[in-house]
Amino acid sequence: MSDILAGKKGLVIGIANEHSIAWGCAKAFHEAGAQLAITYLNEKAAPYVRPIAEQLKTSIILPLDVRDDAQMKALFDAIKTKWGKLDFLLHAVAFAPMQDLQGRIVDASRAGFLEAMDISCYSFISLSHLAEPLMQEGGCLLTTTYYGSEKVIQNYGLMGPVKSALEGTVRYLAAELGAKNIRVNALSPGPIATRAASGIAHFDQLLELAHQKSPEHVAISIDGVGAYARFLVSDEARLVTGSIAYVDAGFNIMGG
Repeated sequence: MSDILAGKKGLVIGIANEHSIAWGCAKAFHEAGAQLAITYLNEKAAPYVRPIAEQLKTSIILPLDVRDDAQMKALFDAIKTKWGKLDFLLHAVAFAPMQDLQGRIVDASRAGFLEAMDISCYSFISLSHLAEPLMQEGGCLLTTTYYGSEKVIQNYGLMGPVKSALEGTVRYLAAELGAKNIRVNALSPGPIATRAASGIAHFDQLLELAHQKSPEHVAISIDGVGAYARFLVSDEARLVTGSIAYVDAGFNIMGG
């Protein structure tokens, strides 16, 4: 493995356990030479995240609920104190209340919709705002999305319009921050059996559909997503910004 991220400092948000997409990315970043800061949601999540984060010799491990402005500030204060800069950030956080996620969009509650947008989309804006001053030499902001943002995917429900908003946010942030050499992109993996995905009704059917319909007919892995993420946050991707990067074995190119 080449050290294409040697000397880079990165923040990874969204690891829940060893099956998380964010974990696959964190491993790839570490193997490429990056130093990482890693967050966990709360004390209930800490026993699942801390042990695997420590495998990567992580120098900053802190709690972060993206709705908590004080925790957000404390995290970036710690990064500034420890490193004085930030080269890249991965945002792999999404949530919608179960009743709203598994129901019809037309029946979604205002509270549920706003909570999904706050956690899944606005949090990326908040993180970008705090990261910008630490990226004086440029950097990369990376988030995670899904093809259900573009086309109606059965049972994806409320997360469809929420991810659409996130992808629009990626494009506008890329336009605004490009002059500072800060790139903004989104990874769009095919379905992967993560804890977050378990909230989607009949997720096993979605996995099977993706496997059958994609040209490569293979399951998407967190390691495969991590490999693409590693490239996107590296200097080798210095001309890539505002993009939605599919890691789905070609599923997105297929018709109905």
